[in-house]
Amino acid sequence: MPGGAFINSAPFHLKDFIGNKIILLDFWTYSCINCQRTTPYLNAWYEKYRDQGFLIVGVHTPEFEFEKVYDNVLKNTRDLGIAYPVVQDNDSATWRTYENQFWPHEYLIDIDGYIVHDHVGEGGYDETERAIQAALKERGDVLGVHDRISDALTTPTNTITLDPAGVQSPETYFGAARNEYLGNGTRSTTGPQQLSLPTTTHANRVYLDGNWNFQDEYARSESAGTNIIYTYHAKNVYLVASGDAPVPITVMVDGVVTDHQVIREHKLYPLVHGTEYGTHTLRIQIDTPGLTAYTLTFG
Repeated sequence: MPGGAFINSAPFHLKDFIGNKIILLDFWTYSCINCQRTTPYLNAWYEKYRDQGFLIVGVHTPEFEFEKVYDNVLKNTRDLGIAYPVVQDNDSATWRTYENQFWPHEYLIDIDGYIVHDHVGEGGYDETERAIQAALKERGDVLGVHDRISDALTTPTNTITLDPAGVQSPETYFGAARNEYLGNGTRSTTGPQQLSLPTTTHANRVYLDGNWNFQDEYARSESAGTNIIYTYHAKNVYLVASGDAPVPITVMVDGVVTDHQVIREHKLYPLVHGTEYGTHTLRIQIDTPGLTAYTLTFG
């Protein structure tokens, strides 16, 4: 099929379940940290209500080309513990049908096929679960099924909490198509650039040194000993990246080494796990060429 394959399920159409199931559509993509923070709730709801006529369908609409690769989606679906069906939406056809613009975005569809609740982004979990419970109770009335639908709300244990007011740094892209926060070098331009760090830097700007090759979606380091500098206001920092071969990096916060990692597969890498929100300067030292950087995100 043009949009891609199915994971955790044989192929199906949503219309096959109208009149029988309550359906929660979740638009997501696997390298999105906002989606990953929502996943524990989706997993818990599916486990709790799946035997009472509830179905979740994860519509995986990719942001980057590497997220169209079936094996990448399959591995990350398993890594996130997702057991509900996931459908690849590589051509964004389902995304366009729902006129969607966001990851994540949940649409709750009742037994008659109507959208009765939708939520954009993280949060609102209690409201969404109450809507699920109400839709399941209505389903029971329509079908004459008298399962007791719990009124208790779910609190997963493996969640990462976020204070939106504490995150004051934007998602920052490296690729030429969207690198408006590039602090040095030439923005919106593909091809190689040789960069050096300025003596003065500003918050919420990404600075690079060394040789970099910019393409629409990413920037790739082409020399050893390159650096990424970013002064952010948040608690946690994540990098979406990959490596042509294993690429060792050193993570420093305010001049102190906090982590060593190896970048290889295309995915989101947690770089900084802070204890409180604040302003800090991140330095990523890249030991060998071949790091492909897509975006920095914050939490």
